[in-house]
Amino acid sequence: MTSTAIWKGNIHFGGIDVPVKLHGAVREERIQFHLLHRRDHVKLRQQMICAHEKVPVPVEAQARGFELGEGRYLLIDPAELEQIKPVESRVIEVHEFVKRGRIDPLYLERAYSLEPEPHEKGYNALVGAMREMGVEGICTWTMRKRSYFGALQPSGRILRLMTLRHADEVIPVKSLELPDISLSEKELKIGGELINQLTAPFQPQKFGNEHQNKLRRLIDQKVRGEKIAILPLRRLKPTASDKLLQALEASLKKVA
Repeated sequence: MTSTAIWKGNIHFGGIDVPVKLHGAVREERIQFHLLHRRDHVKLRQQMICAHEKVPVPVEAQARGFELGEGRYLLIDPAELEQIKPVESRVIEVHEFVKRGRIDPLYLERAYSLEPEPHEKGYNALVGAMREMGVEGICTWTMRKRSYFGALQPSGRILRLMTLRHADEVIPVKSLELPDISLSEKELKIGGELINQLTAPFQPQKFGNEHQNKLRRLIDQKVRGEKIAILPLRRLKPTASDKLLQALEASLKKVA
């Protein structure tokens, strides 16, 4: 199935503009359920209910508010929100380049693919130069009334565009209370051997979406009128610290 471009614009850096088309690089295929009235199987409709009067509130009577304190709100007019929306643009502005691999994966959000216009040499030149130099472009752009911060990455013959989280959205590791636990040389050695035994090329096709597959099987069973057996949940107990070495040795024997 041919992908449809969701946005068109130009990559801009220095004095160069490269026209591109933006395509989604991933898709979510999830089984969707509808909320129904159990008695007659009619779809339920969501309504906004006033917590005080317990009655539905029509759209024209609704307002946006910022909570100042318990029960105190500052009303924000739609026109006020409209004036601070980002200015529409068709430019992916590259501000700087960083060495590949320097972006912490915590910052990565959604992936897009950038398609060049037909016979566009600038695109191929940019991909080749970035790949040769081992760099990624840090950029910003506006799409669908929202501003984005992202990374331009060469991937084979194409460019990927990754949206990035902003710095204040990433929780620093130092905020976690990590215990100081020492490991023996034998525990580290056996752990390393176990990892070596399990090391393999990345093959995502080996790992299907097991939850979605189970949902499909459940639906097929119910369509056929089969009775569904409700099994008790299996809970795994964490390995006790004094049993770590024993557990590592047992795991190593299983994969050897």
